[in-house]
Amino acid sequence: MGLYVKQNQNRTELQERIAAEMQEKARKKAEPAERPDGVDDSRYIEGTKTTTSLALVWLIIGIAAIIVTIWLVIASTRGY
Repeated sequence: MGLYVKQNQNRTELQERIAAEMQEKARKKAEPAERPDGVDDSRYIEGTKTTTSLALVWLIIGIAAIIVTIWLVIASTRGY
């Protein structure tokens, strides 16, 4: 089965329709989204709280604990 194209036409009707659909998709993608994160509902954040200023203190304590643990392992292998 073949498509007949008149010599004065560059595209068939199917090609025109596909091109129009693709242009419409491209326009929709180019439009800015209403919500950049894509979340329609903010209920997922219920019951959570923001990070307090004590988070930095806990981070420092955690790093210090890791350093002390590493030091103890090294010291015990050397026989100090």
